[in-house]
Amino acid sequence: MSKIDRRRFFAGATTVALAACSRGTAGEPAESTRAVDPSAPPAEPGIVRIASVRTAVEGNLLPALIERFEHASAYRVRLSTGEKVYDLARSGSVDLVVSHYGHKDAEAFVVDGLGEWPRTIFSNQMALLGPPSDPAGVRGLEDLAEAFRRIAENRSRFILNDLDGVRYLTEILWHAVGEPDRSGWLIDAGASKDAAIVRASELGAYVLWGLTPFLRLDGSQHLALEPLVLADPMLQRMLVSIIVKPGAIRRVNSVGASAFQTFLLEPQTQAAIRTIRYPGKTLVSWVPAGRHNRIAILPKG
Repeated sequence: MSKIDRRRFFAGATTVALAACSRGTAGEPAESTRAVDPSAPPAEPGIVRIASVRTAVEGNLLPALIERFEHASAYRVRLSTGEKVYDLARSGSVDLVVSHYGHKDAEAFVVDGLGEWPRTIFSNQMALLGPPSDPAGVRGLEDLAEAFRRIAENRSRFILNDLDGVRYLTEILWHAVGEPDRSGWLIDAGASKDAAIVRASELGAYVLWGLTPFLRLDGSQHLALEPLVLADPMLQRMLVSIIVKPGAIRRVNSVGASAFQTFLLEPQTQAAIRTIRYPGKTLVSWVPAGRHNRIAILPKG
């Protein structure tokens, strides 16, 4: 079985195992409710179980880094992906989580004492997408607020991608350019994610969205949109790693998780992050973010 096939098998196996644990059997408590000895060694000390949000997997970054880690160490990795990564972590089904810093479940997971302090590892970027004709003339700008000002002044259509983080950024931009009248150009139709991108493509409008999910969607259906503004730091989306703490129902491989996190923060790994591209694309997708951590915990090289 190839390395890629093995990872897919393990990812599926983790999901099936978690579902089975939650069901249990008649007259027997579900596996997730049974107390375990958190100080006991993990059942498979040579395996590191990682749960990641889709962005880092679809963008090819995490699979590429895992391959490097497996080559450089004695560990093997089981990778699960999805949005409910902290459900897997709470049940003890994974040893380390990779998610956006602002993931809706990240703060509660750490505050509840279930995970170690988040370590910033890399960021990917959002993009201001727009029609190839670029009626507002924003292509290549490095100032996102200036691009938004031009869109507003030209009254070019702008679709609000109705996600909390994107709506928040849009509000910052609207205030930054003097709170112009929204009528007629800033369209808030309640569409989000792929639906907002498809709508913008249909209307020849501008829209904000993550570069990785846009490239994935554009690969499955041709969109009349292009990434036009990428360089503004406001477009960076920080991702973190969180090591799962052992606990009453969590028998985790803390040593293996720590080894992988340290690997991610190694200077040579951080340098490699800059070179990894979305499959078939040359756009820069990933920026190393290890330097944002407390310096004392960073590897020396």
